[in-house]
Amino acid sequence: MRAAAEQLAELLGRFPDSVSSLKPTNEGWEAQVEVVELERIPDTTSVMASYRVALDEEGQLISYERTRRYSRGMIDRLT
Repeated sequence: MRAAAEQLAELLGRFPDSVSSLKPTNEGWEAQVEVVELERIPDTTSVMASYRVALDEEGQLISYERTRRYSRGMIDRLT
């Protein structure tokens, strides 16, 4: 995951803030990665993005897709 995070950082120009999920797939791994896209003060108003990242069995980045943007202080509602 560390190597994939570095690869993603090269593409996005920002290092991932956290990994919210990691699961195996038939081709390797799929991760959900959170990235700070725009830092603001106070920190809770910073703009975050969630990316779906596909990795091969060796942990090399295959693809990535931004799936969501939100402010850091936003809490998901359970339905």
